[in-house]
This record gives sequence, C-alpha cells and structure tokens, in this order.
Amino acid sequence: MKRLLFWMLIMGGQAAMAVEEAAYEVVTKQGRFEVRAYAPQIVAEVLIDGTLEEAGDRAFRPLFRYIDGDNRGRAKIAMTAPVAQEAAGEQIAMTAPVSQERAGDRWAVRFVMPAGYTLESLPEPDDPAVTLHQHPARRVAAVRYSGFWSEKNYRRNLEALRQWMNEQGLAPAGEPVWARYNPPFTPWFLRRNEILIPLALPP
Repeated sequence: MKRLLFWMLIMGGQAAMAVEEAAYEVVTKQGRFEVRAYAPQIVAEVLIDGTLEEAGDRAFRPLFRYIDGDNRGRAKIAMTAPVAQEAAGEQIAMTAPVSQERAGDRWAVRFVMPAGYTLESLPEPDDPAVTLHQHPARRVAAVRYSGFWSEKNYRRNLEALRQWMNEQGLAPAGEPVWARYNPPFTPWFLRRNEILIPLALPP
C-alpha cells in the first residue's frame, strides 16, 4: 500500500499532462509487432537484485530522487511537462517509458532523459547507485500489450515476439527490454506495456 501511494503521488499528473516519449521511427509494422529505429538516448540507470517484478519498484525511488533534485546541480527534472525547475532557469521533462533489462545476475532499470541533453549538461547524481549512460542509435523488434505487470504476462508476450521475429528472419542482438508507460493505479486494460529486443543495425 505504501509503495502504491508513493507512485500515485509522484505519477498522478501523467494522465492530465503530456509526457515526452523516447524518439523512434517505425520501420515495419504488422499488427501489434513492429521494427523500430531509435535515436541515441541518455539514460539514468540503477542496477537492482531481485525478481523481474520486484526490480522496477525497488529502482524507482533512487531514480525519482535523482530527477527530483538529488543531484549536484540541484536541478529538478520533473516527469511531466510543463516542468517546474530549481536553480538555473532550465525546464527539463523526463521521457517515457521506464525500461528494464537483465544485466548479468541483476536488472538494469532506466529512466530516459529528454532529447537535447548531453552527459555533460545533465547534473551528476548524488547517489552513486544512479549512473548516467549514453546509448547509441539502435534498431529493435517490439511488441505492445496491455495488462498486469506480471512475469507471466511478460513471458507470454516475450515468446510471441520471439516467434514473430523468427517468422520474419530477425535475429536478436541483445537482451529483451521491458518498457512500462503508466503508473500502477492505471487500470490494467489501459496500460501500455512493451517488450523490445535489440536487432543488429543494417550495414
């Protein structure tokens, strides 16, 4: 209950306010499956032990503290736009989704930073568990689905995506990424969830 209330207080404005999304172009679309080309991204990341379902909740607090001003520039990065800001006259909106992928024995959970920022222009996190990384341009296979944030739902859709990739002759080039766009109090049938599997870039 405490965790749900925390998410409600932090993310409650999303339903009424626009949220910037990570930029991509659709290369191929077939029903709920797509091949996408993503532009380079900068992410704030936390590595978390635990299960698939636990990792996102455990990582949310340190990541949110970073965008809420727990950084050496004292800049406040809001999750929705328009954005209030402390310190230097900038307005910074965090993009959707929150993504998660396996990193060895742990999970890497990420907030995507807004387009237009560089590693040098973003404030340095106070918490050493939060790190900033530059992700290069990439191409991914994607499946979109609604429903609960359960491992069963994730596994079922991951298998469907892998089967579609096999039918299309698409080979994976990295670990699956679980992407979530909504706060947890969003009704299950309205949630936007995605699984992304990296593909080799064309020559």
